[in-house]
Amino acid sequence: MSPRKIRGASAEDGEELQLSPSETLAHNSAMRVSGARSGRQSTQRALASIVLGFELIIVFLMGMTVFGLSLLEPRELGIYIGIGLCVVIIVALACMRGGLGIKIGWGVHALMLAVAVIMPMSLIVSIVFLALWIFCMVRGAQIDRGREAWLASQDAQN
Repeated sequence: MSPRKIRGASAEDGEELQLSPSETLAHNSAMRVSGARSGRQSTQRALASIVLGFELIIVFLMGMTVFGLSLLEPRELGIYIGIGLCVVIIVALACMRGGLGIKIGWGVHALMLAVAVIMPMSLIVSIVFLALWIFCMVRGAQIDRGREAWLASQDAQN
């Protein structure tokens, strides 16, 4: 496998970055995970995947807390709700390559806010993750638009 050259990723003007075979493999893997198609990644989708990944852990722990505090009758219902919401998050992560994953992500945050009815302290965690989600959606889209504008200007120069 020959070294891969990355356009626009230079240390100095006029110099192209060359990746070793292992770096190329890691780069390609990261791009696939973030939903990249034909070499173009979406920062918004990558950030959404990160937020949902962390949220997956927290949601499972929230379900265990509802179970442990016996907030619902039967107690196991807390675990079932937690696992159900975890499954929705996993589906959102699986659909992240298309636009559907972000839409499901918005639904996940609505469901997390609804859990506050059962466990009021979860409202704090839900609001923190919702704020983080909104920030990542806005800033990720902003970065993607900036990248597209930069790529268009590079193509116009060539």
